[in-house]
Amino acid sequence: MSRKPRRATMAEVATRAGVSPMTVSYTYNEPSRVADETRARVLLAAKELGYAGPDPAARSLRRGATQTLGVVLGERLTYAFDDPQAVQFLAGIAEVSAEHGFGMTILPTSGSDADVQRVRDAAVDAFVLWTTSDDDPVLDAVAATRRPAAIQGGPARPGLTVIGADDRAAARAVGAHAFNSARCPAVVSFPLGRDRTVATVHGPDPAAAPFPVTRHRLEGFRDAATDAGIDWQSVPVAVCATNDADLAQAAAADLIRDGRDAIATMSDQQALGVLRAAEQAGIAVPDRLAVTGWDDSETARLRNLTSVAQSLREQGRACAAKVLTGSAPGSGSSAWSITVRGSTRG
Repeated sequence: MSRKPRRATMAEVATRAGVSPMTVSYTYNEPSRVADETRARVLLAAKELGYAGPDPAARSLRRGATQTLGVVLGERLTYAFDDPQAVQFLAGIAEVSAEHGFGMTILPTSGSDADVQRVRDAAVDAFVLWTTSDDDPVLDAVAATRRPAAIQGGPARPGLTVIGADDRAAARAVGAHAFNSARCPAVVSFPLGRDRTVATVHGPDPAAAPFPVTRHRLEGFRDAATDAGIDWQSVPVAVCATNDADLAQAAAADLIRDGRDAIATMSDQQALGVLRAAEQAGIAVPDRLAVTGWDDSETARLRNLTSVAQSLREQGRACAAKVLTGSAPGSGSSAWSITVRGSTRG
């Protein structure tokens, strides 16, 4: 294996140019303090030695800041580009980062032991986290850095600001539209555990779900079912491993064959899969099947889908503003509303 070429040092440049190392430092960092002739001599010596300037990492350590915001994704790296709402969330973070002259480093996690070390080693000034599970060790790793940190959707930890909508209230509200006039409703859910097991369970206990977003949305759907006089224990919940339309379509096909007449989902992507399954089965929406989504995305508008409206972009902005400035308008509980369209009855 060939060795990486050794980097010339500031001291070597100083010796070649016949100046002090401090003069070399000033040449690169405060050039106005160096005479033109001396600066030219230093730059010529640097060119001859192949010296590209002070090491940015070392300079950041000396300064105590990197001007970089770390985004802990809690998913595989491709999720940042594949999931529409993750894209919106990251765009909000990027907007605020750019406004403050910060860069972004995405830190994906996989559930391995390397996740904690990746966070500990991250050369960043602050963290923003995508929602994760209560037992994710990355949460404690972020808190231990004592750097400013905010998380979308939870869970809460000392030192972590939680920013997101009231998922339970929103699920109860959209569930009321989904379950209106329904006799046999169902739910398509995000994962119930970090193992991402795919299953269909009846009336699961929301408290057992370690993901706060999943837990609170299940609580809200349970509330809506109870409000409609439906026994939660009779409601099948189809659990998908990821937020994916194809997975939701496969789950919905089974629910439709089982005679379900209303399906509430946890995302517009999942709802899109349900609508596809209904089309393939020749089931009319909403006459024979009511469907609701979540996020009120372009997909919801195009497919005439009743959905929970919230802005992941604004939540991303709020998270970034919180960790970079210490305050964020609208931080804490974010705004949400229900957009009623033609996928539900009445």
